[in-house]
Amino acid sequence: MNQIDLKGRRAAVTGGARGIGLAIAERLIASGAAVAIWDRDLEAANAAAATLGQKGKAIAVAVDQTEDAGVADATARTAAALGGIDILVNNAGITGGNMKVWEYSPEEWRQVVDVNLVGPFLCCRNVVPEMLKAGYGRIVNIASVAGKEGNPNASHYSASKAGLIALTKSLGKELAGTGIRVNAVAPAAAETDIFRQMTQQHIDFMLSKIPMARFAKVDEIAAMVAWLASEDCSFTTGATFDISGGRATY
Repeated sequence: MNQIDLKGRRAAVTGGARGIGLAIAERLIASGAAVAIWDRDLEAANAAAATLGQKGKAIAVAVDQTEDAGVADATARTAAALGGIDILVNNAGITGGNMKVWEYSPEEWRQVVDVNLVGPFLCCRNVVPEMLKAGYGRIVNIASVAGKEGNPNASHYSASKAGLIALTKSLGKELAGTGIRVNAVAPAAAETDIFRQMTQQHIDFMLSKIPMARFAKVDEIAAMVAWLASEDCSFTTGATFDISGGRATY
């Protein structure tokens, strides 16, 4: 594993209790950062923090990122416990079910957008002021290749990730004159618990689109995030980095 220097940095990783988020938290810890695992499943977050705590400083913070007051509280508690927040990884997300646009209920569609787009907005809204105080920060948003291409039978997920890419571009420009950098990662599908929300037909469709003929590994995504969270990522902001096994074409 290539070494990324994050010594002394303090990170918050949403959805960090499992899957891609946990792999990111592990990589940040291995790079020297202290990590707060933000997750609405406190039991899973505590278990992850206990495991990560054997290698570095890790805490668990219960939060529903769709609620502004809850995110504000999580931000304050994390900053107090770690001494600040230098890194924010907006990873938490859901896929929702698979169906045609006209078959979704408004409630199902809004739920995915609330978690995947409104949630990262609320996290940025609350954490950016902490970073501005310190004059430094790195924000990494976990988008998806679906946000670029638009997967059929996943309009809510695709739209939410397209919105997250646009949020990354806007916020990156707004903060370009500061020491804060904002970038996104757009992976192809990684085989995690989130697959349980999808039909097998949709999973097979996603695999068929990847020239490497396999899904992304969570450690591969975490490696890219670690660099984007580092001081070395100094002249890149508002960008989206593909990690798609050759699927992405632009």
